Amino acid sequence: MMNTQVSGFRRHYTLFVLFLISAVSLIDRQVMGVVIEPVKAEFQVSDTQIGLLTGLAFALIYCVFAIPLGRYADRGNRRNLIGWCCAFWSVMAVLCGFSGNFLSLALARIGVAVGESGSGAASMSMIVDLYPPQQRSKAISVFMLGAPIGALLGMSLGAWIAYYHGWREAFIWMAVPGIIAAVLLRFTATEPLRGLWEKASQSRPDLPHESLMQVMRAAWQCTTFVRIAMAGALLAFASYAFSIWSTAFLVRSHGLSLKDAGIIMGLAAGPGAVIGSLSSGWLSAGLARHDSRWQLGVPIVGALIACPMAIAFALYPAGNPWSLGALQVPQAAVFMFGMSVFGMWWMAPSYTAIAQLVAPERRATMIALYNFGIMALGAGFGPLAVGVLSDHLTPALGVDALRWSLVICASSYLLASGLLLSVLRPYADNAATRLNP
Repeated sequence: MMNTQVSGFRRHYTLFVLFLISAVSLIDRQVMGVVIEPVKAEFQVSDTQIGLLTGLAFALIYCVFAIPLGRYADRGNRRNLIGWCCAFWSVMAVLCGFSGNFLSLALARIGVAVGESGSGAASMSMIVDLYPPQQRSKAISVFMLGAPIGALLGMSLGAWIAYYHGWREAFIWMAVPGIIAAVLLRFTATEPLRGLWEKASQSRPDLPHESLMQVMRAAWQCTTFVRIAMAGALLAFASYAFSIWSTAFLVRSHGLSLKDAGIIMGLAAGPGAVIGSLSSGWLSAGLARHDSRWQLGVPIVGALIACPMAIAFALYPAGNPWSLGALQVPQAAVFMFGMSVFGMWWMAPSYTAIAQLVAPERRATMIALYNFGIMALGAGFGPLAVGVLSDHLTPALGVDALRWSLVICASSYLLASGLLLSVLRPYADNAATRLNP
């Protein structure tokens, strides 16, 4: 049903279900990261092939479908689109568990990418219409909690299932919550009125009739949007590189079992990302009331702190772990926690910044374009770059090849902060006028 006024309970409930779906998408995505070693052993593939599967192949398919599905979300029912997409990618995740060879696994992962491509932009568009402008950053930060919580469950519970029952069962069982979340969204959540909180002068009823190429041209002509999108892609590059390979790194360089490495990553990265997501949303919402440039300033500060944390995590020597019951925790986990906190400071504020730049009838498309860079460069080339670097550095560095590959990829934090610094003033001006022809 379409509501012009959404009650507080219905608004928050819809946000909660969207949060669940966000978490499910990360569970299904992260499980692949924790089963790298057993998949490599069974199918006899290289780090580069794993990097292609977890990164570039997934990201390219995601990007091909995300933009047209984002345009559809600007014209059709976003709730129903998200529900069907969630159900589809969950079924494809189950098929990953039945893969008989590396090719069939890759095809199933491509199916997961197709489903996930229709969810993110449509969810953001719904949230922006559920909440007034002054509450959007906080609401988006709550939605963003789905990523770290999903990653935590995907890494820790997924690793536990893979260790005791096999990597195939990890895919199958971790896909079940997606079916449940899809049904909840489709039959119990609310589709808000598009542009509900916008002034009449800001709403453009003619925009849904634009072609996709017209919207893409308008995006390219906005230098502020382009540089924010490039910065987001670079930040995602580092994030995906570390999230996909850190479990394997702990196994190789710190001598942990797959189960323990997954648990440690879940305990360090999960809570850190939760803290980072919430703190960035609340902090940027408060600071942006006084100066709108803080909507990008918070991501800049986060990137500048996350970079040395990432390098320290990769270079910290093995040995002298702390004991947590039977679990041996490497001291490097402290830096993973810090990187997870500040490495999340870009997400909620940057998506809010994009939402403030564009008209309601273009939001899902523009967010899909923003996600294109995040997925193409970040999710696509982040894991692949680490895999390729690791393969090429192994003859010279041996087991430390993966360590130094991660260090090299951490430099993208600095490049991203430079891009965001360059558009602080233009963003403050453009946010007031929006991205209109």
